[in-house]
Amino acid sequence: MKRLILMRHAKSDWSLGEEDHTRPLNPRGKASAVTLGNWLRDQKIEPDEVLCSSATRTRQTLDGLNLDAKTRFEPSLYLADPSVILDVLSSATGDTVLILAHNPGIAMLAQGMVSHHHPHPRFADYPTGATLVVDFECESWDKAEPGTGRAHSFVIPRELEDAR
Repeated sequence: MKRLILMRHAKSDWSLGEEDHTRPLNPRGKASAVTLGNWLRDQKIEPDEVLCSSATRTRQTLDGLNLDAKTRFEPSLYLADPSVILDVLSSATGDTVLILAHNPGIAMLAQGMVSHHHPHPRFADYPTGATLVVDFECESWDKAEPGTGRAHSFVIPRELEDAR
C-alpha cells in the first residue's frame, strides 16, 4: 500500500507586495502549518518523503510542519497542473509521500485521484492548508492511477484550530 498526502500551502501574506514565488506565509499561515504538523503526528500519518514546491510559502509551510522526512524541492511543482504533479510523484520512493503545492493543481489532483469525492464541504475548493490523505493499493508510485485512491481523511487548519 502507498499513502499520499496532498497539502496546499498555508495562508500567505498578500500585504507585502512580494512577487508571487517569494510571497511568505502570514502569521495565521505559520500557526496553521504547526497545527497541521501536529495533526499528522497525532494521526500517525507521517511521511517518509516530501516533494515540495520551491515557492517561499510552501517551504515555510514545510518548516512549520516540523517533519523528519527526506525532502526534495521541486521547482516544477510551483503552480503545476495535475499531470506535472503526477509526473513528479511517479519518481517518489517513499511509502508515505507528502506533496506540498498550490491551487488549482493540487485541488484538481486531489479530486482526480480518489474513487469517491470526500464529503467535506470544502473538499471542492481546497482552501489554504487543506490536506487530503489518500491510500492506494499499489507497489510503486508510477502505478497510482487517478480514480483509484481511497480517501482516508481530509482536514482544513481552521477546523483543527477551532477544535482546540
